Amino acid sequence: MTTNTPIHDVVREHYAERIKSNASCCGPSNCCTNDSNLYPADLLATLPAGETVVSYGCGDPITLASLQPGQVVLDLGSGAGLDCFFAAKQVGETGKVIGVDMTPEMLEQARRSAKRLGLNNVEFRQGFIEDLPVESNTVDVIISNCVINLSPNKSKVFAEAFRVLKPGGKLAVSDIVTDGPLPEAVKQSLSAWAGCVAGAVEAQDYIGMMEAVGFTNVSVTPVFFDRETVDAALEDMRLDVKEYPGEDVYKAVYSAKITAYKPQ
Repeated sequence: MTTNTPIHDVVREHYAERIKSNASCCGPSNCCTNDSNLYPADLLATLPAGETVVSYGCGDPITLASLQPGQVVLDLGSGAGLDCFFAAKQVGETGKVIGVDMTPEMLEQARRSAKRLGLNNVEFRQGFIEDLPVESNTVDVIISNCVINLSPNKSKVFAEAFRVLKPGGKLAVSDIVTDGPLPEAVKQSLSAWAGCVAGAVEAQDYIGMMEAVGFTNVSVTPVFFDRETVDAALEDMRLDVKEYPGEDVYKAVYSAKITAYKPQ
Protein backbone atom coordinates (compact mmCIF):
# COMPACT_ATOMS: atom_id res chain seq x y z
CA MET A 1 0.00 0.00 0.00
CA THR A 2 1.46 3.35 -1.07
CA THR A 3 1.28 6.09 1.55
CA ASN A 4 1.02 9.76 0.76
CA THR A 5 4.30 11.72 0.90
CA PRO A 6 5.15 15.44 0.90
CA ILE A 7 6.20 15.05 -2.73
CA HIS A 8 2.81 13.56 -3.62
CA ASP A 9 1.14 16.52 -1.88
CA VAL A 10 3.22 19.11 -3.74
CA VAL A 11 2.67 17.44 -7.11
CA ARG A 12 -1.08 17.01 -6.51
CA GLU A 13 -1.49 20.66 -5.48
CA HIS A 14 0.60 21.84 -8.42
CA TYR A 15 -1.51 20.02 -11.00
CA ALA A 16 -4.80 20.81 -9.30
CA GLU A 17 -3.92 24.47 -9.62
CA ARG A 18 -2.85 24.08 -13.24
CA ILE A 19 -6.10 22.40 -14.29
CA LYS A 20 -8.09 25.14 -12.54
CA SER A 21 -6.17 27.78 -14.49
CA ASN A 22 -6.07 25.73 -17.72
CA ALA A 23 -2.28 25.93 -17.73
CA SER A 24 -0.55 23.23 -19.72
CA CYS A 25 2.66 21.25 -19.67
CA CYS A 26 4.51 19.48 -16.92
CA GLY A 27 6.51 22.35 -15.48
CA PRO A 28 6.21 26.04 -14.67
CA SER A 29 5.55 28.14 -17.75
CA ASN A 30 6.35 26.01 -20.78
CA CYS A 31 9.02 23.50 -19.79
CA CYS A 32 8.00 21.20 -22.58
CA THR A 33 6.20 22.46 -25.65
CA ASN A 34 2.69 22.81 -27.02
CA ASP A 35 0.48 20.00 -28.32
CA SER A 36 1.04 20.90 -31.97
CA ASN A 37 4.76 20.25 -31.50
CA LEU A 38 4.35 17.14 -29.35
CA TYR A 39 1.95 15.23 -31.60
CA PRO A 40 1.81 14.67 -35.37
CA ALA A 41 -0.96 16.44 -37.27
CA ASP A 42 -2.78 13.22 -38.15
CA LEU A 43 -3.07 12.31 -34.47
CA LEU A 44 -4.34 15.76 -33.50
CA ALA A 45 -6.87 15.50 -36.32
CA THR A 46 -8.61 12.62 -34.50
CA LEU A 47 -10.00 15.16 -32.03
CA PRO A 48 -13.22 16.88 -33.13
CA ALA A 49 -12.80 20.26 -34.80
CA GLY A 50 -12.43 22.99 -32.19
CA GLU A 51 -11.90 20.49 -29.37
CA THR A 52 -9.05 21.29 -26.98
CA VAL A 53 -7.87 19.13 -24.09
CA VAL A 54 -5.14 20.42 -21.80
CA SER A 55 -1.85 18.54 -22.06
CA TYR A 56 0.82 18.16 -19.37
CA GLY A 57 3.24 16.00 -21.32
CA CYS A 58 6.75 16.21 -22.72
CA GLY A 59 6.38 13.85 -25.67
CA ASP A 60 4.16 11.56 -27.71
CA PRO A 61 3.80 8.09 -26.14
CA ILE A 62 0.88 7.29 -28.45
CA THR A 63 2.97 7.10 -31.62
CA LEU A 64 5.68 5.30 -29.63
CA ALA A 65 3.17 2.68 -28.46
CA SER A 66 1.99 1.62 -31.96
CA LEU A 67 -1.45 0.74 -30.60
CA GLN A 68 -3.70 -1.82 -32.29
CA PRO A 69 -7.50 -2.31 -32.27
CA GLY A 70 -8.74 -4.40 -29.36
CA GLN A 71 -5.84 -3.71 -27.01
CA VAL A 72 -6.15 -2.80 -23.33
CA VAL A 73 -4.13 0.34 -22.61
CA LEU A 74 -3.17 1.84 -19.24
CA ASP A 75 -2.02 5.46 -18.85
CA LEU A 76 0.10 6.13 -15.76
CA GLY A 77 -0.71 9.62 -14.50
CA SER A 78 -3.40 10.31 -17.08
CA GLY A 79 -3.99 13.94 -16.11
CA ALA A 80 -6.74 15.61 -18.12
CA GLY A 81 -6.94 12.56 -20.37
CA LEU A 82 -5.51 13.67 -23.72
CA ASP A 83 -3.36 10.58 -24.33
CA CYS A 84 -6.22 8.35 -23.17
CA PHE A 85 -8.51 9.94 -25.74
CA PHE A 86 -5.98 9.40 -28.54
CA ALA A 87 -5.52 5.79 -27.38
CA ALA A 88 -9.28 5.18 -27.20
CA LYS A 89 -9.63 6.17 -30.85
CA GLN A 90 -6.85 3.78 -31.88
CA VAL A 91 -7.92 0.69 -29.93
CA GLY A 92 -11.54 1.16 -30.96
CA GLU A 93 -14.71 -0.17 -29.38
CA THR A 94 -13.21 -3.64 -28.96
CA GLY A 95 -10.37 -2.16 -26.90
CA LYS A 96 -10.25 -0.39 -23.57
CA VAL A 97 -8.26 2.46 -22.04
CA ILE A 98 -7.72 3.01 -18.31
CA GLY A 99 -6.29 6.24 -16.95
CA VAL A 100 -4.92 6.36 -13.39
CA ASP A 101 -4.26 9.65 -11.62
CA MET A 102 -4.04 10.77 -7.99
CA THR A 103 -5.45 14.29 -8.50
CA PRO A 104 -9.27 14.54 -8.14
CA GLU A 105 -9.46 17.73 -10.19
CA MET A 106 -7.69 16.04 -13.09
CA LEU A 107 -9.99 13.03 -12.94
CA GLU A 108 -13.08 15.24 -12.94
CA GLN A 109 -11.84 17.13 -15.99
CA ALA A 110 -10.90 13.91 -17.82
CA ARG A 111 -14.31 12.34 -17.17
CA ARG A 112 -16.12 15.45 -18.38
CA SER A 113 -14.04 15.49 -21.56
CA ALA A 114 -14.58 11.77 -22.21
CA LYS A 115 -18.33 12.24 -21.93
CA ARG A 116 -18.24 15.27 -24.20
CA LEU A 117 -16.20 13.32 -26.78
CA GLY A 118 -18.59 10.35 -26.59
CA LEU A 119 -15.86 7.87 -25.69
CA ASN A 120 -17.32 4.79 -24.01
CA ASN A 121 -14.14 2.70 -24.02
CA VAL A 122 -12.14 4.83 -21.58
CA GLU A 123 -12.38 5.05 -17.79
CA PHE A 124 -10.45 6.98 -15.16
CA ARG A 125 -9.48 5.62 -11.75
CA GLN A 126 -8.06 7.48 -8.76
CA GLY A 127 -4.88 6.01 -7.36
CA PHE A 128 -1.11 6.14 -7.08
CA ILE A 129 1.04 4.87 -9.93
CA GLU A 130 3.12 3.16 -7.22
CA ASP A 131 0.05 1.11 -6.22
CA LEU A 132 -2.08 0.67 -9.33
CA PRO A 133 -5.82 -0.09 -8.98
CA VAL A 134 -5.50 -2.59 -11.84
CA GLU A 135 -5.51 -6.40 -11.84
CA SER A 136 -2.33 -8.32 -12.67
CA ASN A 137 -1.63 -9.49 -16.24
CA THR A 138 -4.54 -7.57 -17.79
CA VAL A 139 -2.91 -4.78 -19.83
CA ASP A 140 -1.43 -4.98 -23.35
CA VAL A 141 0.30 -1.59 -23.44
CA ILE A 142 1.23 0.95 -20.77
CA ILE A 143 1.77 4.58 -21.74
CA SER A 144 2.87 7.54 -19.63
CA ASN A 145 3.75 11.13 -20.45
CA CYS A 146 6.09 13.13 -18.21
CA VAL A 147 4.84 11.49 -15.00
CA ILE A 148 7.15 8.74 -13.74
CA ASN A 149 9.84 11.33 -12.96
CA LEU A 150 7.39 12.84 -10.45
CA SER A 151 7.26 9.68 -8.35
CA PRO A 152 9.38 9.45 -5.19
CA ASN A 153 9.51 5.65 -5.65
CA LYS A 154 10.17 4.89 -9.30
CA SER A 155 11.24 1.30 -8.67
CA LYS A 156 7.75 0.63 -7.27
CA VAL A 157 6.19 2.25 -10.34
CA PHE A 158 8.10 -0.07 -12.64
CA ALA A 159 7.30 -3.11 -10.48
CA GLU A 160 3.60 -2.25 -10.65
CA ALA A 161 3.78 -1.67 -14.40
CA PHE A 162 5.41 -5.07 -14.84
CA ARG A 163 2.75 -6.69 -12.64
CA VAL A 164 -0.25 -5.42 -14.59
CA LEU A 165 1.16 -6.04 -18.07
CA LYS A 166 0.30 -9.26 -19.84
CA PRO A 167 3.27 -11.43 -20.85
CA GLY A 168 4.64 -9.85 -24.02
CA GLY A 169 3.16 -6.48 -23.05
CA LYS A 170 4.80 -3.18 -23.94
CA LEU A 171 5.71 -0.07 -21.96
CA ALA A 172 5.90 3.15 -24.03
CA VAL A 173 6.85 6.25 -22.08
CA SER A 174 7.82 9.86 -22.67
CA ASP A 175 9.65 11.11 -19.60
CA ILE A 176 12.33 13.46 -18.32
CA VAL A 177 15.79 12.02 -17.65
CA THR A 178 19.20 13.52 -16.93
CA ASP A 179 22.71 13.31 -18.31
CA GLY A 180 24.61 13.00 -15.05
CA PRO A 181 23.55 13.72 -11.46
CA LEU A 182 21.54 16.85 -10.66
CA PRO A 183 22.92 19.46 -8.23
CA GLU A 184 21.74 18.85 -4.67
CA ALA A 185 19.95 22.22 -4.54
CA VAL A 186 17.85 21.21 -7.53
CA LYS A 187 17.02 17.78 -6.08
CA GLN A 188 15.84 19.40 -2.84
CA SER A 189 13.60 21.95 -4.60
CA LEU A 190 9.92 20.98 -4.31
CA SER A 191 9.02 23.36 -7.12
CA ALA A 192 11.55 21.55 -9.28
CA TRP A 193 9.94 18.23 -8.31
CA ALA A 194 6.54 19.48 -9.45
CA GLY A 195 8.19 20.89 -12.57
CA CYS A 196 9.46 17.47 -13.70
CA VAL A 197 13.12 18.27 -12.99
CA ALA A 198 14.22 17.35 -9.46
CA GLY A 199 12.75 13.86 -9.65
CA ALA A 200 14.40 13.00 -12.95
CA VAL A 201 17.13 10.35 -12.82
CA GLU A 202 20.03 9.49 -15.08
CA ALA A 203 19.13 7.45 -18.14
CA GLN A 204 21.24 4.47 -17.06
CA ASP A 205 19.53 4.45 -13.65
CA TYR A 206 16.13 4.55 -15.35
CA ILE A 207 17.11 1.55 -17.46
CA GLY A 208 18.54 -0.25 -14.45
CA MET A 209 15.34 0.11 -12.42
CA MET A 210 13.28 -1.26 -15.30
CA GLU A 211 15.56 -4.22 -15.89
CA ALA A 212 15.68 -4.97 -12.15
CA VAL A 213 11.94 -5.75 -12.10
CA GLY A 214 12.07 -7.87 -15.24
CA PHE A 215 11.68 -5.60 -18.28
CA THR A 216 13.71 -6.49 -21.37
CA ASN A 217 14.72 -4.74 -24.60
CA VAL A 218 14.76 -1.37 -22.85
CA SER A 219 15.40 1.50 -25.27
CA VAL A 220 15.96 5.19 -24.42
CA THR A 221 16.11 7.80 -27.20
CA PRO A 222 16.90 11.41 -26.14
CA VAL A 223 14.96 14.44 -27.37
CA PHE A 224 16.61 17.70 -26.27
CA PHE A 225 14.68 20.87 -25.46
CA ASP A 226 15.45 24.11 -27.26
CA ARG A 227 17.33 26.91 -25.46
CA GLU A 228 14.25 29.10 -25.01
CA THR A 229 12.34 26.32 -23.27
CA VAL A 230 15.23 25.52 -20.91
CA ASP A 231 15.84 29.18 -20.05
CA ALA A 232 12.14 29.77 -19.31
CA ALA A 233 11.92 26.71 -17.07
CA LEU A 234 15.05 27.65 -15.10
CA GLU A 235 13.77 31.18 -14.55
CA ASP A 236 10.30 30.07 -13.47
CA MET A 237 11.66 27.50 -11.01
CA ARG A 238 14.32 29.95 -9.78
CA LEU A 239 17.05 27.34 -10.10
CA ASP A 240 20.74 28.12 -9.72
CA VAL A 241 22.71 25.94 -12.12
CA LYS A 242 26.23 27.35 -11.82
CA GLU A 243 27.47 23.74 -11.62
CA TYR A 244 26.98 23.39 -15.37
CA PRO A 245 29.77 24.99 -17.44
CA GLY A 246 29.04 26.67 -20.75
CA GLU A 247 26.34 24.99 -22.78
CA ASP A 248 26.12 21.85 -20.62
CA VAL A 249 22.92 23.00 -18.92
CA TYR A 250 21.03 22.69 -22.22
CA LYS A 251 21.66 18.95 -22.37
CA ALA A 252 21.62 18.20 -18.64
CA VAL A 253 17.89 17.40 -18.59
CA TYR A 254 16.01 16.09 -21.59
CA SER A 255 12.86 14.34 -22.72
CA ALA A 256 13.27 10.69 -23.69
CA LYS A 257 11.34 8.15 -25.72
CA ILE A 258 11.42 4.95 -23.66
CA THR A 259 10.17 1.49 -24.59
CA ALA A 260 10.46 -1.86 -22.83
CA TYR A 261 8.74 -5.25 -22.81
CA LYS A 262 7.53 -7.86 -20.35
CA PRO A 263 8.84 -11.24 -21.53
CA GLN A 264 6.40 -13.83 -22.85
